[in-house]
Amino acid sequence: MTAIAQSAPYIPASGQLVVETVPRRGDPAQQELRRLRSQLNASPNDITLAATIARRYIALARTETDPRYLGYAESALAPWWQQAAPPTDVRLLRATLLQSTHQFMPALADLKAVLASEPQNVQAWLTQATVQTVQGDYSGATTSCARVSGLSIELVAITCIANIGAVTGKAAASEQLLDLTLSRSANAPQDLRVWALTLLAEMAQRRGDAATSEARFRRALTLSPRDSYLLGAYADLLLEQNRAADVLELLRDQERIDALLLRRALALQQAGKQSAMQVDVRELAARFDAAAQRGDTVHQREQARFELVLRHDAKTALTLARKNWDVQKEPADIRIYLQAAVQARDAAAAKQVIDWVATHHTEDAAATRLIHQLQAGT
Repeated sequence: MTAIAQSAPYIPASGQLVVETVPRRGDPAQQELRRLRSQLNASPNDITLAATIARRYIALARTETDPRYLGYAESALAPWWQQAAPPTDVRLLRATLLQSTHQFMPALADLKAVLASEPQNVQAWLTQATVQTVQGDYSGATTSCARVSGLSIELVAITCIANIGAVTGKAAASEQLLDLTLSRSANAPQDLRVWALTLLAEMAQRRGDAATSEARFRRALTLSPRDSYLLGAYADLLLEQNRAADVLELLRDQERIDALLLRRALALQQAGKQSAMQVDVRELAARFDAAAQRGDTVHQREQARFELVLRHDAKTALTLARKNWDVQKEPADIRIYLQAAVQARDAAAAKQVIDWVATHHTEDAAATRLIHQLQAGT
């Protein structure tokens, strides 16, 4: 997701479908957020105001890939956070925050409770589908997406189901249907179109069509130029093509975001700029160490990549990739696990991932190459 975490997601991708974003500090919208926070300090039990602020912080956390904003959102909901059965709006927001920090089981428990009381809550169904897909519960996710289809616009439902089809042997049909649906959804909310375009770009990338993937990433960036998951995903495509200079330009002034700093370091390495790369490596190491001290495991996929490619420590990378796999099973999780296994020359360690790909008919050109390498013992 890897990005609040990373890349992704996405979408993650993003998956929260928050349709409001908050600009940087100094912006009128940011000033408005501070004003609302001041009001909440004066009336901390105003649930409507608290929910509004929490939604804005969640949106900001997504665009900035900064976990501090998730903490601010949780703080806004503090009077209800520990309640076993808080009001529905708060419970849905709590589920979203738990999902964002990879606390998937309590998130699902909250979502189940929300849906028991509000079976028409499309956001709850969609968030549940996202969590189920990340965990690899494709049957459950399909059921959740089916409920979305009767409650929301076509683009939401098709993107939801295409996200599942893309990793369960239906990639071509899913991509074609989503592309067609997007083309006739010009009036859909911008964030929904960005979500669909990002997924389409990743679909093309996974089947090895870099030109189509790049065109879609660039279209999405015209709609949401500061979306950090999108920037990271596009940077990954450019890195695959050895276009380090383009990555460095794309990620200019994005060092504060961990996932993007990682990609900048990878680009510096690719460009042979060792001194600058080492500066970023030291900074990333400090950030990962700080996360570990907090008990934060959200960034394990990125940390595995950091250890594998920048520190050349395949054993540590494989350990991190295995721990990450226990939590989430997206295409990027498959790739980093296989990459680490290849570098560690440990085909046995990758068996569970290889079996997963075979069982679910996951289509990914990069993963297929890595599996062939492992099976060939190279």
